[in-house]
Amino acid sequence: MISLKKRNLNGRGFTIVELLIVIVVIGILALLVITTYSGIQSKARNAKRQTDIQSLQTQIEAFFSQNAYYPSLTDMNSSSWRNTNMKSLDINALIDPSNTSQSTTLVAAPVAKSYAYAVTDSSGNPCETTDTNCAQYTLTAEYEGTVNGSSTYTKSNLD
Repeated sequence: MISLKKRNLNGRGFTIVELLIVIVVIGILALLVITTYSGIQSKARNAKRQTDIQSLQTQIEAFFSQNAYYPSLTDMNSSSWRNTNMKSLDINALIDPSNTSQSTTLVAAPVAKSYAYAVTDSSGNPCETTDTNCAQYTLTAEYEGTVNGSSTYTKSNLD
């Protein structure tokens, strides 16, 4: 008869296969955590973009209600003009959350990492030189990826 001896496992440790299985499981969990975290960060930055654009729209519309015209792009990019005419504007509302240079300058056409402010007269012509004729505007922020099928968030004048 064959004798079956009990194997004494005390002090022998884990086999290579067991260690590999544990390493693979940890790797899969780490990948899931990293993917989820980056998605959450992207959604938070996109939400901040929406909040910033809405805040800018509120300030621009308040200026319009007092002056009957919209500020030009030059005005909006002038810190002294903003301090005089938009005192309650939070300067951080001009900064895209992924903008590493922290530029508070609005641009004329939508680009990544900057907010765009396009302002025209009632005929659709630029109104930089005669800014008291500015009758309409569009604020735009570029999303990271898409939100509800759109790659940009846009707000226009209310009238």
